[in-house]
Amino acid sequence: MQQRHPLLLLLIFSVFLIFQTSNGHNITRLLAKHPSLSTFNHYLTLTHLAQEINRRTTITVLALDNAAMSSLLNKNPSIYTMKNILSLHVLLDYFGAKKLHQITNGTALAATMFQATGVAPGVSGFVNITDFKGGKVGFGAEDNGGDLDSFFVKSVEELPYNISVIQISKALPSAIAEAPTPGPSELNITGIMSAHGCKVFADTLLANPEAMGTYEDNLNGGLTVFCPLDDAFKAFLPKYKNLTASGKESFLEFFGVPVYQSLSMLKSNNGLMNTLATDGASKFDFTVQNDGEQVTLKTKINTVKITGTLLDEQPVAIYTIDKVLMPRELFKAAPTPAPAPAPEEAADAPKASKSRSKSKSKSAPTPESDAPADSPDDDPADQTADDNAASSFKGGRFVAVGLSFLLVFLLL
Repeated sequence: MQQRHPLLLLLIFSVFLIFQTSNGHNITRLLAKHPSLSTFNHYLTLTHLAQEINRRTTITVLALDNAAMSSLLNKNPSIYTMKNILSLHVLLDYFGAKKLHQITNGTALAATMFQATGVAPGVSGFVNITDFKGGKVGFGAEDNGGDLDSFFVKSVEELPYNISVIQISKALPSAIAEAPTPGPSELNITGIMSAHGCKVFADTLLANPEAMGTYEDNLNGGLTVFCPLDDAFKAFLPKYKNLTASGKESFLEFFGVPVYQSLSMLKSNNGLMNTLATDGASKFDFTVQNDGEQVTLKTKINTVKITGTLLDEQPVAIYTIDKVLMPRELFKAAPTPAPAPAPEEAADAPKASKSRSKSKSKSAPTPESDAPADSPDDDPADQTADDNAASSFKGGRFVAVGLSFLLVFLLL
């Protein structure tokens, strides 16, 4: 029995780890234990960066004390500029106090949340970290001429390889991050799309005042746009032109969602999503589903993939998609191919059993009267997806927990 004790302890520890790792971090609560960082904590919440930090793993927050934040606020940045500045202080990698002094070759270049927004040009969203002799560690924005004039002060909180909060001596200066940032209502979303591979969609949207007005009305409250890339939308234009005026408006609005959705939110919130075109009986919705790091959008007609991020600054996000997503309210589903006729049997061949059941093919859904006759040219694989894939990991976790408890019980 005594030989079983190490195994028993190991199993108990494994169960503890399963529950421990299932609980995410909360940056607001971590910083709340440190009054000297209260202003920094307040602005993480005010700019909604706290929510993004809580959704990510393997992350480092470069915290500023109240004095450093006061110096930053003396420049009177808008809340949107402040978000850019603070997002430059969130590294998309884990750097605990120990790792800072073990950097390979003494220097590292870390991507930041500012870089991930798509707003930072070139390498302006990267931070240089250098371990100087004597244990001093310097930090500097890559667009700051290589100056490393902010230094490591202390480790504040560390949850190894999940989140590290370290205090630095002052804010990282960056002309790009500190530049005046327009509010949501001042954003030129069609200009952003046109400059990044979605010009055909953007021009089509501009040519439809009703649909464009719907997008503009949702800028302040929250908007997520999925714009098809130029080659895909250009090839689709003949089908679009066959739609009625109301069909064209609904179709264009179908690519907008009236809430802000970051990429991490899309990965964690699988399921049906309403669009700007949703109106009572006219659902005009689609399903968000992720396969690992790949996020897909699907209707009963076809499935598309998110291929890039053009803008991700709450309350507006714009993503590119590889194909034109087609609402079932306007287009026909591809018909199910008829089975090939069976070859004629030889005269002396044995007869098939009469008890064998005949298969029935499902009929394609009937489109509404506004639907053009053309059907999409999509791969057959686009027509199916496993809606249970998103929950498989969680199910596996609970099975593992149950088995662990069973083993513990048997060993007692």
